[in-house]
Amino acid sequence: MENSNSSNSAFSKFINDKILPPVMKFVNTKPVKALQDGMVYALPFIIIGSVFLILANFPIPAVAAAIKASGWAAFFNQAYTATFAIMSVWAAVGIAYVYVRNEGYEALPAGLTSLATFFLLQTLNIASPLAGAMGKAGTGITNAAGNVVMSGTAVSSNIDKLPSALRGFLTTPVSGVINLTWLGGQGMVAAIIIGILVGWAYSAMIRAGWKITLPEQVPASVAGQFTAMIPAGVIITVSMLIYAAISAFGNTDLLQLIYTMLQAPLQGLSDSLGGALVIAFLVPFFWFFGVHGGLIMGAITSGLLIPNTADNAALTKAGKLTVANGAHIVTNEFYNNFINLTGSGITIGLVIFTLFAARSVQLKTIGKIELVPALFNINEPFLFGLPLVMNPFLAIPFFLTPVLVALSTYLVIYFGIVPPLNGVAAPWTTPAIISGFLIGGWKMAIWQTITLVMSTAIYFPFAKKYDRILKSQEDAKAAAEAAAGNAAAEKA
Repeated sequence: MENSNSSNSAFSKFINDKILPPVMKFVNTKPVKALQDGMVYALPFIIIGSVFLILANFPIPAVAAAIKASGWAAFFNQAYTATFAIMSVWAAVGIAYVYVRNEGYEALPAGLTSLATFFLLQTLNIASPLAGAMGKAGTGITNAAGNVVMSGTAVSSNIDKLPSALRGFLTTPVSGVINLTWLGGQGMVAAIIIGILVGWAYSAMIRAGWKITLPEQVPASVAGQFTAMIPAGVIITVSMLIYAAISAFGNTDLLQLIYTMLQAPLQGLSDSLGGALVIAFLVPFFWFFGVHGGLIMGAITSGLLIPNTADNAALTKAGKLTVANGAHIVTNEFYNNFINLTGSGITIGLVIFTLFAARSVQLKTIGKIELVPALFNINEPFLFGLPLVMNPFLAIPFFLTPVLVALSTYLVIYFGIVPPLNGVAAPWTTPAIISGFLIGGWKMAIWQTITLVMSTAIYFPFAKKYDRILKSQEDAKAAAEAAAGNAAAEKA
């Protein structure tokens, strides 16, 4: 036993001395803090947009058909498009804003500069709808109900009958517009990079004194905008030169380059089985050593998992939500509503044990305290009150449960037993089963119920052994106190 305790102590010392310091140093850097806090500004719009996404694509077919027939689906989709579907806009503004605010300067001009830069660095046009509709592989022309009324081949053959000037005009990209594609999930990594770089550059120039200082008599609101003029002008000018260079030499733009070279590979990595298992293991791993695992992993993964959610939302809106059509399995809702279901470590099984099977006073008491928070996916009373932190008796189920739930959830989606998550961003405090229905319909609600049973089955044997130890300690303490009381009474 001594050797075991010694080895545990040595391992804990290694983690605390060698692993956690660089991790925490990274998490607390200015860019990561800006990313973490800046993304919060997108959450209200993502959640509000999710409500309209549900209404436009109601999970009960008969209701969905009635909503579509009434014409309200188009209005719900409009609200979704103006909130959830432009999440990269909120990220670009929020991240630069937080970065500069944390540096102690007026932050809104930096956020707006970031937004201008985000627009400037993308090509402001969209492909002609006819270009994608033409040819054997084209989509053809569809009506409001989504039915093809003219095939791609028919479109091509009919356009070929037109004069070449008119044909060219009809197939030319539509310019002078903002492409919604880059305002949603596909532009997220670019928005993060732009937000961080703009925040850093803007702060550096203000710190260096690159600003126009007006007399004291000028109102502060006016003077503040002149303070922002030089940093904003420099950033926008440099961004224009970058856009011009990439357009001239690469025939593309920065957002497309970032998506192709960086975001798409990283999203693929985050959406893999290996990625899901690593995330599921690291959340409780960090918590075991007293560090907020959800905060760390959320800061690292949100920039990839939130775009995965957005991609699935777009497929849901288009009625094409299948893995075969490119739906992601691992999304931000996979993280919130499976890996962290009922709290880090998926501790609902431990709650059930404490309420119905525990014999020790300690577990019974803490179980009653944890019951209500657990319903809303909060388990700090267990993490620090039980405790789960640095508790070797419960380490195995604490690590194992989220890994097994992530593995099994990935596989049931991959093999089509349950559908992919629909892109609805249910708040992370949404109770289990309800959240399952919102993010994936009745099948996902049933699967979420099964994961709760899994948690109970995994935790029970370990909790039973730990409870027996606590009970024996309590009995020994009670016996010692009784003996001391008897001795005092005899002495009296």
